[in-house]
Amino acid sequence: MLGVSLWKKLGLACVPLIASSAFLWAQMPSHVPVPEDNPQTPAKVELGKKLYFDPRISITGTVSCNSCHNVMSNGTDNRPVSAGAHGKLGDRNAPTVFNSAFRSVHFWDGRAASLEEQAKGPPTNPIEMGMPNAEAIVERIRAIPAYREEFAKVFGGSQPITFDHIAQAIASFERTLVTPGSAYDRFVAGDKSALSPAAQRGLKLMDSAGCAGCHSGPQFSGPAQPMGTGFYMKFPMNPGNMYVKKYKLDADAGRNEVTHQEADEHMFVVQSLRNVEVTAPYFHNGSVKSLDEAVRVMATAQLGQTLTANQVQDIVAFLDSLTGTFPQITLPRLPETPNTTLLEK
Repeated sequence: MLGVSLWKKLGLACVPLIASSAFLWAQMPSHVPVPEDNPQTPAKVELGKKLYFDPRISITGTVSCNSCHNVMSNGTDNRPVSAGAHGKLGDRNAPTVFNSAFRSVHFWDGRAASLEEQAKGPPTNPIEMGMPNAEAIVERIRAIPAYREEFAKVFGGSQPITFDHIAQAIASFERTLVTPGSAYDRFVAGDKSALSPAAQRGLKLMDSAGCAGCHSGPQFSGPAQPMGTGFYMKFPMNPGNMYVKKYKLDADAGRNEVTHQEADEHMFVVQSLRNVEVTAPYFHNGSVKSLDEAVRVMATAQLGQTLTANQVQDIVAFLDSLTGTFPQITLPRLPETPNTTLLEK
């Protein structure tokens, strides 16, 4: 039985875990979940792509979704925290948008139950994109002639440009951002040469050290949950160790800031380990620069263990095997505003 000590430590019921990691984890799913009220269509995806890259959704016309979640790279901005429209810094690290379609909740505190709901957050956040309200965003998009035509074709109706439709289009594009074909996926599919000896040792260490207590499932982010239901874990579990003070890991109240429930103090959504090789810096505050240090922090702060240098190297080798194949994305041509600008100030 694997990870039992961690489950006991967390006060959770112990569940039988099959000894093979292929059953703890799995290949990338072949299809993303799509809500019934927002079916995917090529035209909607293309519209969402334009909106994703369009900085005019921000008050200054300088920040797009892609600014913090760069899909021409790894889906992040590789900054500890992101800079918003007025140069203000956020207080949490921007997670990668790649494979976000598989998440059951969004943001570090799980406050958004869907990609559509998540897409509505940053545009009106005063620190991020800074628009005063949803209607201001709608008015700006309606002022662009080509967007009026495109929304009419995609959504129809007498008023096709709404905040809901803007979010639905962006979410539809984001559901195309998946990264299958990692070395680990090939290994699970039967190619036993896909993982190096070091990565295979790291895989076994992930089991024996107890990492699978949280980072299980095909996304390495915990057991499957219904959409809208999050899988959370307290971080840090062991607040008295040196890493907590060094990296200020307990300064953020986590989900408690949303629910104001004592039980949610320092609780965070368990993040996926896919593509973790390229999404530094790490943790909710982006305080840890390197993956090997992040492994040491997790072992100590969560599991109460001290790993040897060789063990850290092997786990990092395994984590590096989770980097998938990123889709080829071309930059869209954004609709113009002939003879005028919407950004006069």
